Amino acid sequence: MALAALQRDPAAGGRFSSPVPALCRRQPCALGVDEAGRGPVLGPMVYAACYCPVEKLPELEALGVADSKTLSEAERERRLGLLEAAGDFVGWGLQVLPPALISACMQQRAKYNLNELSHDTAAELIQFALDSGVQVTQVFLDTVGPAERYQAKLQQRFPNLGVTVRPKADALFPVVSAASICAKV
Repeated sequence: MALAALQRDPAAGGRFSSPVPALCRRQPCALGVDEAGRGPVLGPMVYAACYCPVEKLPELEALGVADSKTLSEAERERRLGLLEAAGDFVGWGLQVLPPALISACMQQRAKYNLNELSHDTAAELIQFALDSGVQVTQVFLDTVGPAERYQAKLQQRFPNLGVTVRPKADALFPVVSAASICAKV
């Protein structure tokens, strides 16, 4: 299991991912990003990206993905199992930022706030998917800070992708809902 190292040492952090489905290497894909946790006092921040072919988005939605905050722990676990079972067309990546890293970033002499750390982590996950061969064409994200600025920042970094940043994206876009479940579990 890709998460075995994280389960052994949750404070270590790192990047974890599923295998990239062959379909996602051939077809245009939508990718959603969401996070769970917001700081070193309460544990790590976990960023998740989930992706699938655009034509498979109705099938992803049919798995019952939803904003993880609206689901019980048992339902989140069950739906993550459904996402894993759909591994022929759904993939994911996680970036776990341990409390020590978050604290170190916040205490740097040069200002680097939590929003910037969040933006950079989301961008790294998008880049990781692209570097892994996922044919990402659309990206959907929940906003961190002003949505317009965040979207412009990502659009500048990824000019060939359609980028949509919206408040409550985890409730609006199934691919972000899926990422929300991955991050929370």
